[in-house]
Amino acid sequence: MNSTTLKSTAGAAQTARPAPTTKSKSDEFVRIENVVKKFGDSTAVDNVNLSIAKNELFALLGSSGCGKSTLLRMLAGLETVTSGRIFVDGEDLAAMPPYKRPVNMMFQSYALFPHMTVESNIAFGLKQEGTPKNEIKERVADVLNLVQMTKYAQRKPHQLSGGQQQRVALARSLVKRPKLLLLDEPMSALDKQIRQKTQLELVNIIDKVDVTCVMVTHDQEEAMTMAGRLAVMSEGRIVQIGSPSQVYEFPNSRFSAEFIGSTNLFEGTVVADEPDHIFVESEDLETNIYVSHGITGPLGMPVGISVRPERVKVSLEKPSTPHNWARGVVSDVAYMGSYSLYHVKLDAGKTVIANVTSLALTEIDPPTWGDEVYVRWSASAGVVLTS
Repeated sequence: MNSTTLKSTAGAAQTARPAPTTKSKSDEFVRIENVVKKFGDSTAVDNVNLSIAKNELFALLGSSGCGKSTLLRMLAGLETVTSGRIFVDGEDLAAMPPYKRPVNMMFQSYALFPHMTVESNIAFGLKQEGTPKNEIKERVADVLNLVQMTKYAQRKPHQLSGGQQQRVALARSLVKRPKLLLLDEPMSALDKQIRQKTQLELVNIIDKVDVTCVMVTHDQEEAMTMAGRLAVMSEGRIVQIGSPSQVYEFPNSRFSAEFIGSTNLFEGTVVADEPDHIFVESEDLETNIYVSHGITGPLGMPVGISVRPERVKVSLEKPSTPHNWARGVVSDVAYMGSYSLYHVKLDAGKTVIANVTSLALTEIDPPTWGDEVYVRWSASAGVVLTS
């Protein structure tokens, strides 16, 4: 069963490009139908169905071993499909060898030839295909300009920074004008500071060309920054699909809620269910949890309530409301610059995490280690999870 919440998406992570509008069959560019991949007795991809629109940047997100890279490799033709079908632009890829597919893949390691110049690395695939020299020269010049690497055309890979090598690898993929571009952990070789800058640069470059893009990553921030939509995978299956804000604000399961970002998860049972609200009793709290919408389910049904850390407020004064609060002691404070993470151990033993902005801290007497405090959240902050 899915989560049942109607709250606002305000405060969600923002995407670099908007998610596509509701797709019709004519908008569908990649279609994956009931795809299964087995390695012996082990199932790496388990009955996956997925539709991706033309010119969409779509992310497959999950931890190591969840099947996302295997799915990407099947799109590229580097792995065969055990059962099911994959279509790209209406063509069934089943019998199509990798070198004939309208697909190009940018590998995690970039795989640049160390003895070749930037220009030669980019031109390599076109030369292998027998493209005329004048056309090669023109197309290489175009992509060098696109990725802003023209002045580095005669350098070797070891003379480039990690970010520059990544641009060369991207240019080599784009110069062949694929219909589908596959990115395998595109930022993993970069340090954090360069990675954050490069994410939006990469999105802007892809936006300028007529290409549909599927990327694989285990980095939640990367997926939420770059993709218009994403799929969360676990144990070979797709758990949830949606825009970054939809998946973050409306997780459909405990797994999604805990995998995307961080959350405070309170287990309890429904003790009142009305059309416009429910009450949940939890052993973790002294008060009942009040959620400002109803659900479909019997009284006594076990549920989880997900409350994101940025929705939790910390104060030294006892809240005046009769619900959605608890008393505890500050067990840790992590200063993160623009915000501080408060870890509050409740009287019942559970630890609640609150993300408090630096601006909010300047407006109150900020609590510190060992202080007795109260945590609270609004009626619209909780997401009801039934699976």
